[in-house]
Amino acid sequence: MEITKHLFQNLSILIILLLFCLIWIDKSRKFIISKSIVIIFFVFLLWTCIHFAYVPVSFARYDLRIIPLVIGGLYFGIGPILALALIGIRSLYGFDDGFIVSLVIYLPLAYLFFRLHPWFWKQSPNRRIPIATFLGMILGVLTVGGMEFLTYTRSHWVDAWFAYMFLPPLGIGIIAYSIEFIKRNVKMRLQLVKVEKLKAVEQMGAAISHEIRNPLTAASGFVQLLNDDYLPRHKRREYLSIVKEELQSAERVIQDYLTFAKPSLEKIEELNVKNELKQILKILQPMANQNSVEINTDFSVIGFIKGDKQRFRQCIINILKNAVESMPNGGQLYIETQYSKEYVTVLVKDTGVGMTQEQIGRLGEPYYSTKGSKGTGLGMMVVYSIVKAMEGTIKVESTKDSGTTFYLKFPTITTLNNK
Repeated sequence: MEITKHLFQNLSILIILLLFCLIWIDKSRKFIISKSIVIIFFVFLLWTCIHFAYVPVSFARYDLRIIPLVIGGLYFGIGPILALALIGIRSLYGFDDGFIVSLVIYLPLAYLFFRLHPWFWKQSPNRRIPIATFLGMILGVLTVGGMEFLTYTRSHWVDAWFAYMFLPPLGIGIIAYSIEFIKRNVKMRLQLVKVEKLKAVEQMGAAISHEIRNPLTAASGFVQLLNDDYLPRHKRREYLSIVKEELQSAERVIQDYLTFAKPSLEKIEELNVKNELKQILKILQPMANQNSVEINTDFSVIGFIKGDKQRFRQCIINILKNAVESMPNGGQLYIETQYSKEYVTVLVKDTGVGMTQEQIGRLGEPYYSTKGSKGTGLGMMVVYSIVKAMEGTIKVESTKDSGTTFYLKFPTITTLNNK
């Protein structure tokens, strides 16, 4: 059983090479690759099979050329090219009876593959695997039969028939199944990505619609009240002020969305983190007082970063507002900055309701909010977008009912200048 043993070893190597190729295709997240690369790869496999064939006599080469020929011809549509390449490669080893067998079998096969490939891909995946396996078996029969007929040798008859009836179909079946499996996974992955994108768009639309509808509905109601000709002047001014506030609220929602959609910084300037945080706290202090939240600060003396002042303030304000809102019954809010040669770190810690690890992992996702139906998640999406645009990082630590800590790290100016 020398032929069977030799071809089984070759089959192991061939399957490993093809599976490495399929794994690369799977990792590349697409099933379509350059046709020229596919041709080169399969021609190389053909040469490998023929070169490392079992040669009991000078005119007989027993190899596994059938496997790359069938797989390449049926699955990749390069059968005619491979058939002609196979004949050319075989001619390099002599114009003997073995070459005649190759010429007789594989020259007509070039035309057959040309016709088979379109029909093959119309079949279901469950049918393609047995079709490819059966074709490999037929070619095995034709190869051994042709060699027995032309070479007039019977010394390896049983061994050759067993090897060609078992090993090529086995190899083709394994590889065909692997191709179908990876193809199905790639297709499912692409469908999942498409569904996730559509879901994100749908959720974002719902979030924007929800956030804008409320102030617009209120503004519309007061505009209708303004139509009253007998409305007192002071009431008219009051209603106009409310309409203006509601429209500004809707504008802020749109600005948040635009910040998330286009996180690039419009204006780069030097920011003194300590001074910026002091300005932000002046804005947030009334909200903190209203919620009985005590603010504690510990700012480093120095700490300069580069970024957009308005975007930076928007980012910190969103985090601080969430922190205050997480303490409805009052609590402590700690804001600290840490300076090093590489980074300026802004630490925001609250004693609020905290989050689970699952909630932390979903922060920044479209339409996800720890506030449930009351929130849209747009604020945290903006935070993550701004930090990313400023080349910073975010780390969140939290324990349920024990508070949350945000660590925002931004490159210092000296670090940025050295890039």
